[in-house]
Parts: sequence; C-alpha cells; structure tokens
Amino acid sequence: MGIQILNVVIVDGKWKGRQVRAINHLNGQLDMDEIYAPGDRILLAVQAVDGTITDAKAINMYRQNWELALFGVFAAALVIYSRLVGVKALLSFVGALGVLWCFYIPNLLDGASPLPLSLVVLVLLSMVIIFTVSGITRQGISAFLGTVCGLGVTLGLTLFFGARLHLGGMTTPFSTLLLVQGGYGLNMQHIFYSAVLLGASGAAMDIAMDVSVSMGEVKSKRPDIGVRELIASGFNVGRMVIGTMATTLLLAYSGGYLTMLMVFVSQGTSFSRIANMKLVAAEVFRILIGSIGLVMVAPVTAVIAGLLLTAGGEAWQTRGWRQTTTRLRRGQ
Repeated sequence: MGIQILNVVIVDGKWKGRQVRAINHLNGQLDMDEIYAPGDRILLAVQAVDGTITDAKAINMYRQNWELALFGVFAAALVIYSRLVGVKALLSFVGALGVLWCFYIPNLLDGASPLPLSLVVLVLLSMVIIFTVSGITRQGISAFLGTVCGLGVTLGLTLFFGARLHLGGMTTPFSTLLLVQGGYGLNMQHIFYSAVLLGASGAAMDIAMDVSVSMGEVKSKRPDIGVRELIASGFNVGRMVIGTMATTLLLAYSGGYLTMLMVFVSQGTSFSRIANMKLVAAEVFRILIGSIGLVMVAPVTAVIAGLLLTAGGEAWQTRGWRQTTTRLRRGQ
C-alpha cells in the first residue's frame, strides 16, 4: 500500500509537451501494481478544469505499440507462408475479434441469455471463418458441419457435468469485479459455461478442417477411392491429430496456472485436496470437456467428408472424360 510520485512529460494528445506531477497508487497487489522507472512510457489519466490540469494518475505501462508490432509480425508470417489463404485467415481473425468485442460481449452485459447467444455467435463465426478460408467447398461444408456437431456435444457435456461438479461462475478472473460493478443480474454460471464453449470451438474448427482438407487431398490424388476407404483415411488422420491436440489443450490451460501448480508442489498438497478445489476442478472441466468434444468432431467430420467428397464422383469423372475426348476429336 502506498503511492509513487512521478514527474512525467506528456508526449501526445491535447497537452503534448507539458510536464506534470502524477501519482501511481499502489494497492499491495503484486499482480496489479506497477513501479515505474525514468524513461518508461506510461498511460496517463488526466483531469482538467478550464484547460488547466488539476490531477494526473498513472494507469499502466504503455504497451500498445509493442502489442501492435507483435501482431504485425504474426500477420506478416501468416501471409508470407500461407499467401492468399493467410490473408483470408487474417481477415477472419480480425472479424472474429470484432464480433466478440462489439456484439457478443455487449449483449452479455445487457443480460442476453449466455448459452443461446454463444451458440448463435459460435455457429456464425465457424461458418464465416471456415468458408472464408476454404471457400464454399465440400471440404468446407464438412468442416463446418463437424464443428457444429462438436459444439452440440460440448454443450451437452458442459451442462451435464457442470451441474454435478457444482461449478458456479466465480472461477474466472474478474468475476467478482464484474458483480461489484453492477452485474448482479448476470447468470455467471452460464457465462462460465459459455467460456468453456468458446475455448473449445477454436480447437474443434482446427481438427475439423485438418480432417476434411486431408481427405480432400486424398480424393484429389485418388479419384477412384471408395467412400469406406476415404472415411478410414479420415479416421486415421483424426486419430493422429487428436493424439497431440488433447495434450495441447492440457498444456495451454495448465500454462496459465503454472505458479498455482508450483505452490501446490512446494507445500506438498495432497492430490485429493488439489482435485477438489473449485479452481482446479474448473480447469479440469475445461480441459476434459474440450478434449471430449475434439474426439467427437474428428469421426463425425470424417464421415460427413467421406459422403460429400464421394457423392457424384463417378458422374463427374465420366463427364470430364467425355469433354476431353470431344476436344481431341475437334482438334484432329
């Protein structure tokens, strides 16, 4: 607890070039407090009366420029490697961020039912992202339908096991602050369930696209392949992808709680106590629900892609052969 007195020079905005005295309030929370050193760029809140600055408060370290630079590296790498597909993926990335920030979150704050809203948003996002990247093709349709089926399974498992694990919505960061700021009418439990769906949807789209595109490549190399053999190929790809994807989810979620795990190990906390903690149970819930959803997405996508990619295959090949022979005869 305490304050840090700062002498700062404003470098942009209405009062650019002015030197002011600012206060950095310290609340005794190491995860929230920041100590500033000479030369740091900070975000400043200014209060003024009749054009005169009366108060200035340090908010945070100014990180925006470097975040934009990091995003630029990501965008450049994506476009350089994937070219047109990378551009499409980048557009879908920005579009998804815009939908979440400008539509999804405001509607949640306005009291919309979290689960129906989440399903509608995720289905629409899946449609836009998949078809933007792959086009309206049989592979894209297969990936989309597989993703939707996976979301349905994930929702059912979330509702069933969430009730039995007695998980409320107060296991996510800033939940208490949201209630304190007036969110008493929000269904925090269903918001937590929606967060589980949101986290699982990206991996579901990933594995559905992997399976459908790989099956499309097999079909293009072997146009005469039968539906059963093609589906079997999709199953094989799905098994390999799931084998690593499930571990990816484990590492992704556990990485965010590395310090908590270190505390448990250092204190010699028993497994029973760890497993029954609300925060740990919530993370186990996220990991396993998402992993089960992935396991369901892969075979469903393989079956759908196998049926769609082989539908009308023989007729297409016959028409293509007749067109080729007709052109040869005209050229003679």
